[in-house]
Amino acid sequence: MPPLSNSRSIRPATRWLAGPALAMLILGGCGGLSTRSTDTAKVVMSPVVAQASALARSGTVLTGQARLDNERQIRDLLSQLDDAALAREAAALPAGEPLYNYMGQALLERGLPLPRPFDHTAWTFDANGRPAADPDGYRPPVKLAMLLPLSGEMAVAASPVRDGFLAGYYGEHRRRPEVSFYDTTGSIAGTLSAYDRAVAEGNDFVVGPLERNAVDALFTRGALPVSILALNSGSQPPPAGNAAFALSPEDEGAAAAEYLLERGAKRVMVVSGSEESQRRAVDALREHLASRGATVTDVVGEGVADLTPFASREGGIDAVFLAMRGNSVRELMPKLALAGLAGKPRVATSQLLSGTGKPEDDRVLDGIAFPTETWTARGARGLPTAAFTAETLPTARGGAARLFAFGFDAWQLSAYMERLVTGTDASIPGATGTLRMDGFGNIKRTPTWATFISGVVMPLTDGSDRR
Repeated sequence: MPPLSNSRSIRPATRWLAGPALAMLILGGCGGLSTRSTDTAKVVMSPVVAQASALARSGTVLTGQARLDNERQIRDLLSQLDDAALAREAAALPAGEPLYNYMGQALLERGLPLPRPFDHTAWTFDANGRPAADPDGYRPPVKLAMLLPLSGEMAVAASPVRDGFLAGYYGEHRRRPEVSFYDTTGSIAGTLSAYDRAVAEGNDFVVGPLERNAVDALFTRGALPVSILALNSGSQPPPAGNAAFALSPEDEGAAAAEYLLERGAKRVMVVSGSEESQRRAVDALREHLASRGATVTDVVGEGVADLTPFASREGGIDAVFLAMRGNSVRELMPKLALAGLAGKPRVATSQLLSGTGKPEDDRVLDGIAFPTETWTARGARGLPTAAFTAETLPTARGGAARLFAFGFDAWQLSAYMERLVTGTDASIPGATGTLRMDGFGNIKRTPTWATFISGVVMPLTDGSDRR
């Protein structure tokens, strides 16, 4: 892979590729989009919805922890509505009602369609005379800037993201934007400077940055002259007209909660390690379960010798969530069996794959469900198989495959952003999962689910990643 300068452009008419190996990955275009809609009768706002509406209106001026607490109260109120009531009340809200985006988010989390698109009034897509969208919604920018740490400590993580993006870019045979790469150097100052240069040089869309603190630095500027698809989530929602896409522990925790709820689990015992990402996944699981009337009975450390007292809680245990690495889960399995929990549904984070790879050792993990990327589990439209790509590109091997898929999806999002913003429950079948945008600019990912069978990772075939 040749090094990239601070601002290197790629024009569709050129033959430049990021190394000969990447040329082998050029295939047919990106996947299409699916939409769903429903007609729901309007009704008078109920007392619960009226209270949530008042909170949503007051929340528009809140920041920091006060905003988070306000949003939690709204979610708690909406959790009191059953599916039919939630859909009916959402359809009855007038355009511009601040509560609608919250209700829409709750609908998506339950796998229900939106009655109308989210309120995304700040988005514009006509900069630089962008041509009209194709019938499938494909409408890429004219000039696109990609902000990545091409030098410094984060450059290693940036490489698979860059190569996945380029694989999608060169695999598309329709009109493509001119792409320029800007080196953020892995610093806040470098990121702000790179963004300002991208704006000054006429780019009409920006993908990046990759670092969480750099995303925060840009988002705290408020209104931005050129829209951003940030490749991480910040500590606050994206400003209006911008979006954030991340492979976050919170998304895995929420996805695991939804997976368990769909299977009737109401009381979930958690066994977790002490890493920050593991704690974040557990917190998201707990919050999502609570919003749907379920509960985490206990959070047990992975080093606990005896799980029997926790398994014997009054009310019983319906399922077990494991926020641990695979080698630690292997050691835990005898303890689960002794506590009578081996037959309960068991769900883990994607960290279950860490420390695995030998079928003879991994047989004890058989039956544990965990979220993974669609591409590595069953393939993705627009990309060759993960195995073939790994043979061709070093940046798609091992753990880097996840970031490669992430980069590929960043390209798809940049090309189909208008459809996601303006469509009713529009989605992209991405390499990392099914992608949608909520009402606050966050790209929501429904992952593919996999499990171990005879010690070998196999995709689950229940279609849970396609709803």
